[in-house]
Amino acid sequence: LNTICTSGRCPNQGECWGCGTATFMIGGNICTRACKFCNVTTGHPAPLDPQEPEHVARSIRLLGLKHAVITSVDRDDVEDLGASHWVKVIRAIRKENPDFQGRTDLVQQVIDAGPEVISHNLETVRRLSDSVRSRATYEVSLKVIGQIAASQCVAKSGIMLGLGETREEILETMDDLRNVGCHDDRTISATYG
Repeated sequence: LNTICTSGRCPNQGECWGCGTATFMIGGNICTRACKFCNVTTGHPAPLDPQEPEHVARSIRLLGLKHAVITSVDRDDVEDLGASHWVKVIRAIRKENPDFQGRTDLVQQVIDAGPEVISHNLETVRRLSDSVRSRATYEVSLKVIGQIAASQCVAKSGIMLGLGETREEILETMDDLRNVGCHDDRTISATYG
């Protein structure tokens, strides 16, 4: 199993793990993209592990986690970009104890699996988006978050701070998130980069 905490070299992992929270990174530990903000290795990933959904679900139970977050590497190498793998992981977690290039049909597969919260990060403010994101765009991400919120699932997002954004840009980003349905302050998070 992989965690973004370790692969992404997160400085807050001890705090999260100490509070009974962990963020599992599914789809392997090699990403098909090279986003400038991320420390996850880029390259050609191994095939998806068909046992991973059960391993993640079992680990959540055995660790007694209060909160489990699921994220993934980008899998542009597989036909459905990993959407069906996400569904299997969500269903396994539900049974045991959950961006896809902005494609609404693939996002809908994940929504239909019934997770309580779906997060899609904007990563940064509109002006800086092109300089730190390799493929995803600010507008497509807002569209994905809006689709999640419209489904009655809790839509969550996050941005990194410390990349040169202004206070006004941060407030504009928060307004953009609220305008597409990300209303609850607990579902918008910021991380210092």
